[in-house]
Amino acid sequence: MNSTQDMKLEVVVIPVSDIDRAKHFYEELGWRLDADLITGDGSRVVQFTPPGSPCSIHLRQRTADGGRSAGTWLIVSDVVAARNELIGRGAAVTGPFHFAAGQPGPAPGRDPNGRSYASFASFTDPDGNGWLLQEITTRLPGRGFSSDVATLTELLRETEAWHGQYEPTAPKHHWTAWYAPYIVARERGKSPEDAAKDATQHVESTAQTLV
Repeated sequence: MNSTQDMKLEVVVIPVSDIDRAKHFYEELGWRLDADLITGDGSRVVQFTPPGSPCSIHLRQRTADGGRSAGTWLIVSDVVAARNELIGRGAAVTGPFHFAAGQPGPAPGRDPNGRSYASFASFTDPDGNGWLLQEITTRLPGRGFSSDVATLTELLRETEAWHGQYEPTAPKHHWTAWYAPYIVARERGKSPEDAAKDATQHVESTAQTLV
């Protein structure tokens, strides 16, 4: 059976005894704080991403018995298709589920509003290690980009537009010298404005070294 679904390892859950203390620790490391929120089941999630990393961590409150990781997250574009593929390969995967406000625990079925980040399925390996599938179709600002063709095409168009604004006043340079730092900055979660500043600084610093 040929694989048809990308499954990107993007989130590792880390159980901690004190979320605020752990949050301070990772902030001091210079990791990017992506989110600090209460999920649909009422639990708190704090997400950090190490500099330049495509994978993030979720801090979760450890249970009284020491607990185990709530699972390692695999990001997919279609949770139903990914589930079916895994079942075809022998995994016992739960049905899709979502979290509804005010309702304890997961609710069956995909998110009824079709929201990105809101539909899940899960499975375990023979040793009880958990895996969670999360469906992401549209990235939130600052969360990087998927590596699919449509997303990359849109990112290149965005890069072209911002480079076009800069080019009339820019020193002589090859377009790749501006595109590369812009795309890297955007993939690391920077805004278009900040990514343009990074790209401009790179081009102009390179031009100065050539003088």
